[in-house]
Amino acid sequence: MKLQHILACIALWPLSVLADHNPLEPQIAEYHVQYGSIGLGDARFVLDAPQDNTYKYEMTSKLSLLVVSDEREITSEFSRNGDQLIPNLFEHKRTGTGSDFTEQIRFAKELGKVFTVYKAKNKTLDYQGTLYDAMMVQLQFRLDLSLGKPEFAYDMVKDNKFNDYRFHNHGVESVIVEGHKYQAVKLEVQRDTDKRRTVVWMAPDLGYLPVKFIHQKKGDSALQLTLTRAQFGSTTFSDDLAEAK
Repeated sequence: MKLQHILACIALWPLSVLADHNPLEPQIAEYHVQYGSIGLGDARFVLDAPQDNTYKYEMTSKLSLLVVSDEREITSEFSRNGDQLIPNLFEHKRTGTGSDFTEQIRFAKELGKVFTVYKAKNKTLDYQGTLYDAMMVQLQFRLDLSLGKPEFAYDMVKDNKFNDYRFHNHGVESVIVEGHKYQAVKLEVQRDTDKRRTVVWMAPDLGYLPVKFIHQKKGDSALQLTLTRAQFGSTTFSDDLAEAK
Protein backbone atom coordinates (compact mmCIF):
# COMPACT_ATOMS: atom_id res chain seq x y z
CA MET A 1 0.00 0.00 0.00
CA LYS A 2 1.44 3.38 -1.00
CA LEU A 3 2.01 5.81 1.84
CA GLN A 4 0.01 8.59 0.15
CA HIS A 5 -3.03 6.30 0.21
CA ILE A 6 -2.79 5.46 3.89
CA LEU A 7 -4.16 8.76 5.24
CA ALA A 8 -7.19 8.45 3.00
CA CYS A 9 -8.21 5.53 5.20
CA ILE A 10 -7.87 7.49 8.44
CA ALA A 11 -10.58 9.97 7.53
CA LEU A 12 -13.17 7.16 7.16
CA TRP A 13 -13.66 6.31 10.80
CA PRO A 14 -16.67 4.89 13.15
CA LEU A 15 -25.62 -1.88 20.63
CA SER A 16 -25.62 1.21 22.66
CA VAL A 17 -23.67 1.50 25.89
CA LEU A 18 -23.94 4.55 28.13
CA ALA A 19 -21.12 6.94 27.24
CA ASP A 20 -19.24 8.97 29.85
CA HIS A 21 -18.50 11.78 27.39
CA ASN A 22 -20.51 13.58 24.73
CA PRO A 23 -19.02 12.88 21.28
CA LEU A 24 -19.29 16.60 20.46
CA GLU A 25 -17.65 18.08 23.53
CA PRO A 26 -14.25 19.77 22.96
CA GLN A 27 -11.58 17.12 22.68
CA ILE A 28 -8.13 16.08 21.50
CA ALA A 29 -7.26 12.57 20.32
CA GLU A 30 -3.83 11.33 19.27
CA TYR A 31 -3.03 8.08 17.46
CA HIS A 32 0.04 6.09 16.55
CA VAL A 33 0.03 4.87 12.95
CA GLN A 34 1.78 1.73 11.79
CA TYR A 35 1.86 -0.44 8.69
CA GLY A 36 2.37 -4.05 9.65
CA SER A 37 5.09 -3.91 12.32
CA ILE A 38 6.53 -0.63 11.00
CA GLY A 39 5.75 2.61 12.82
CA LEU A 40 4.95 5.45 10.43
CA GLY A 41 4.18 8.39 12.71
CA ASP A 42 1.23 10.00 14.44
CA ALA A 43 -2.12 11.66 13.75
CA ARG A 44 -3.90 14.25 15.90
CA PHE A 45 -7.62 15.15 15.90
CA VAL A 46 -8.95 18.31 17.58
CA LEU A 47 -12.59 19.36 18.03
CA ASP A 48 -13.03 22.94 19.27
CA ALA A 49 -15.96 24.33 21.22
CA PRO A 50 -18.64 25.65 18.83
CA GLN A 51 -18.92 29.35 18.02
CA ASP A 52 -22.49 30.41 17.14
CA ASN A 53 -23.31 26.75 16.36
CA THR A 54 -20.30 26.43 14.04
CA TYR A 55 -17.99 23.55 14.92
CA LYS A 56 -14.42 23.11 13.70
CA TYR A 57 -12.81 19.67 13.54
CA GLU A 58 -9.16 19.31 12.47
CA MET A 59 -6.72 16.50 11.77
CA THR A 60 -2.96 16.80 11.30
CA SER A 61 -0.58 13.96 10.54
CA LYS A 62 3.05 13.41 9.71
CA LEU A 63 4.07 9.99 8.41
CA SER A 64 7.33 8.72 6.99
CA LEU A 65 8.84 5.47 5.77
CA LEU A 66 12.51 5.53 4.77
CA VAL A 67 12.72 8.36 2.21
CA VAL A 68 8.94 8.55 1.68
CA SER A 69 6.94 11.19 3.56
CA ASP A 70 3.30 12.25 3.83
CA GLU A 71 1.94 15.25 5.73
CA ARG A 72 -1.72 16.25 5.88
CA GLU A 73 -3.96 18.94 7.28
CA ILE A 74 -7.71 18.39 7.16
CA THR A 75 -10.33 20.86 8.42
CA SER A 76 -14.10 20.49 8.59
CA GLU A 77 -16.62 23.16 9.55
CA PHE A 78 -20.19 22.13 10.27
CA SER A 79 -23.26 23.02 12.30
CA ARG A 80 -25.72 21.05 14.38
CA ASN A 81 -29.49 20.75 14.18
CA GLY A 82 -30.63 18.52 17.02
CA ASP A 83 -28.93 15.16 16.53
CA GLN A 84 -28.08 15.87 12.90
CA LEU A 85 -24.78 17.41 11.79
CA ILE A 86 -24.80 19.63 8.69
CA PRO A 87 -21.60 20.11 6.64
CA ASN A 88 -20.46 23.55 5.57
CA LEU A 89 -16.79 23.67 4.50
CA PHE A 90 -14.08 21.03 4.09
CA GLU A 91 -10.41 21.38 3.17
CA HIS A 92 -7.71 18.74 2.79
CA LYS A 93 -4.06 19.59 2.09
CA ARG A 94 -1.48 16.91 1.35
CA THR A 95 2.30 17.43 0.93
CA GLY A 96 5.26 15.08 0.81
CA THR A 97 6.80 12.56 -1.55
CA GLY A 98 5.03 12.42 -4.88
CA SER A 99 2.30 14.78 -6.02
CA ASP A 100 0.88 17.29 -3.56
CA PHE A 101 -2.84 18.03 -3.74
CA THR A 102 -5.67 19.93 -2.12
CA GLU A 103 -9.36 19.18 -1.83
CA GLN A 104 -11.96 21.83 -1.06
CA ILE A 105 -15.71 21.35 -0.67
CA ARG A 106 -18.46 23.89 -0.04
CA PHE A 107 -21.84 22.45 0.89
CA ALA A 108 -24.40 25.02 -0.29
CA LYS A 109 -27.55 23.36 0.97
CA GLU A 110 -29.57 26.55 0.45
CA LEU A 111 -28.71 26.35 -3.28
CA GLY A 112 -29.10 22.58 -3.50
CA LYS A 113 -25.48 22.28 -4.67
CA VAL A 114 -22.10 21.00 -3.54
CA PHE A 115 -19.07 22.78 -5.03
CA THR A 116 -15.96 20.62 -4.90
CA VAL A 117 -12.37 20.89 -6.12
CA TYR A 118 -10.07 17.85 -6.00
CA LYS A 119 -6.57 17.80 -7.49
CA ALA A 120 -7.36 21.03 -9.42
CA LYS A 121 -10.51 19.53 -11.00
CA ASN A 122 -13.78 21.36 -10.31
CA LYS A 123 -17.17 19.71 -10.06
CA THR A 124 -20.67 20.73 -9.01
CA LEU A 125 -22.90 18.06 -7.48
CA ASP A 126 -26.56 18.16 -6.55
CA TYR A 127 -27.16 18.38 -2.81
CA GLN A 128 -29.57 15.52 -2.23
CA GLY A 129 -30.53 13.86 1.02
CA THR A 130 -28.21 13.92 4.01
CA LEU A 131 -24.54 14.45 3.19
CA TYR A 132 -21.26 14.48 5.11
CA ASP A 133 -17.61 15.25 4.54
CA ALA A 134 -14.83 12.79 5.38
CA MET A 135 -14.14 14.33 8.80
CA MET A 136 -17.43 15.31 10.42
CA VAL A 137 -18.96 11.97 9.41
CA GLN A 138 -16.82 10.47 12.19
CA LEU A 139 -18.61 12.63 14.75
CA GLN A 140 -22.06 11.81 13.34
CA PHE A 141 -21.11 8.15 13.57
CA ARG A 142 -20.16 8.53 17.23
CA LEU A 143 -23.26 10.58 17.99
CA ASP A 144 -25.48 7.90 16.41
CA LEU A 145 -23.77 5.23 18.51
CA SER A 146 -24.38 7.23 21.68
CA LEU A 147 -28.07 7.52 20.76
CA GLY A 148 -28.38 3.76 20.25
CA LYS A 149 -29.32 3.93 16.59
CA PRO A 150 -29.53 0.46 14.99
CA GLU A 151 -28.22 1.32 11.51
CA PHE A 152 -25.11 3.16 10.36
CA ALA A 153 -25.25 4.39 6.76
CA TYR A 154 -23.68 7.61 5.49
CA ASP A 155 -23.44 9.39 2.13
CA MET A 156 -20.19 11.31 1.93
CA VAL A 157 -18.67 13.69 -0.62
CA LYS A 158 -15.05 12.79 -1.35
CA ASP A 159 -12.74 13.00 -4.40
CA ASN A 160 -15.34 14.97 -6.43
CA LYS A 161 -17.99 12.27 -6.06
CA PHE A 162 -20.47 10.65 -3.69
CA ASN A 163 -19.36 7.71 -1.57
CA ASP A 164 -21.72 5.62 0.53
CA TYR A 165 -20.54 3.78 3.63
CA ARG A 166 -22.45 1.12 5.56
CA PHE A 167 -21.29 -0.44 8.83
CA HIS A 168 -22.12 -3.75 10.48
CA ASN A 169 -22.33 -3.72 14.27
CA HIS A 170 -20.61 -6.76 15.81
CA GLY A 171 -21.57 -5.71 19.34
CA VAL A 172 -19.39 -5.11 22.40
CA GLU A 173 -15.96 -6.72 22.48
CA SER A 174 -12.93 -6.44 24.73
CA VAL A 175 -9.92 -4.99 22.93
CA ILE A 176 -6.43 -4.39 24.27
CA VAL A 177 -4.78 -1.14 23.21
CA GLU A 178 -1.35 -0.17 24.50
CA GLY A 179 -1.63 -2.83 27.21
CA HIS A 180 -5.05 -1.64 28.44
CA LYS A 181 -8.36 -3.42 28.01
CA TYR A 182 -11.41 -1.50 26.75
CA GLN A 183 -14.99 -2.63 26.38
CA ALA A 184 -15.60 -1.31 22.86
CA VAL A 185 -18.22 -1.50 20.15
CA LYS A 186 -16.77 -3.31 17.13
CA LEU A 187 -17.94 -2.13 13.70
CA GLU A 188 -16.92 -3.21 10.21
CA VAL A 189 -17.40 -1.51 6.85
CA GLN A 190 -19.80 -3.51 4.67
CA ARG A 191 -18.40 -4.29 1.21
CA ASP A 192 -19.38 -6.48 -1.72
CA THR A 193 -15.84 -7.86 -1.93
CA ASP A 194 -13.37 -9.48 0.46
CA LYS A 195 -10.41 -7.67 -1.12
CA ARG A 196 -10.48 -5.00 1.60
CA ARG A 197 -11.45 -5.09 5.26
CA THR A 198 -11.92 -2.14 7.63
CA VAL A 199 -12.70 -2.62 11.33
CA VAL A 200 -12.94 -0.02 14.10
CA TRP A 201 -13.40 -0.35 17.85
CA MET A 202 -15.23 2.56 19.56
CA ALA A 203 -15.04 3.09 23.35
CA PRO A 204 -18.28 4.26 25.05
CA ASP A 205 -16.25 5.48 28.05
CA LEU A 206 -14.54 7.98 25.74
CA GLY A 207 -17.62 9.29 23.92
CA TYR A 208 -17.33 6.42 21.39
CA LEU A 209 -13.89 7.61 20.37
CA PRO A 210 -12.12 5.00 18.19
CA VAL A 211 -9.42 3.27 20.23
CA LYS A 212 -8.28 0.97 17.42
CA PHE A 213 -8.65 1.01 13.63
CA ILE A 214 -7.48 -1.61 11.13
CA HIS A 215 -7.60 -1.39 7.34
CA GLN A 216 -6.18 -4.17 5.19
CA LYS A 217 -6.07 -5.02 1.52
CA LYS A 218 -5.90 -8.69 0.64
CA GLY A 219 -2.25 -9.74 0.41
CA ASP A 220 -0.94 -6.57 2.10
CA SER A 221 0.10 -5.80 5.65
CA ALA A 222 -2.51 -4.06 7.79
CA LEU A 223 -2.65 -0.34 8.42
CA GLN A 224 -3.36 0.16 12.12
CA LEU A 225 -4.12 3.19 14.28
CA THR A 226 -4.12 2.94 18.07
CA LEU A 227 -5.18 5.61 20.54
CA THR A 228 -2.32 7.00 22.64
CA ARG A 229 -3.98 10.04 24.22
CA ALA A 230 -7.46 11.50 24.57
CA GLN A 231 -8.48 14.70 26.31
CA PHE A 232 -12.00 15.95 27.09
CA GLY A 233 -11.81 19.35 28.73
CA SER A 234 -9.27 18.98 31.55
CA THR A 235 -9.59 15.17 31.73
CA THR A 236 -6.87 13.24 29.95
CA PHE A 237 -6.72 9.53 29.12
CA SER A 238 -3.37 8.29 27.86
CA ASP A 239 -1.42 5.08 27.67
CA ASP A 240 -0.01 5.71 31.15
CA LEU A 241 -3.23 7.01 32.74
CA ALA A 242 -5.87 4.69 31.25
CA GLU A 243 -7.16 2.29 33.86
CA ALA A 244 -6.41 -1.35 33.13
CA LYS A 245 -9.54 -3.45 33.42
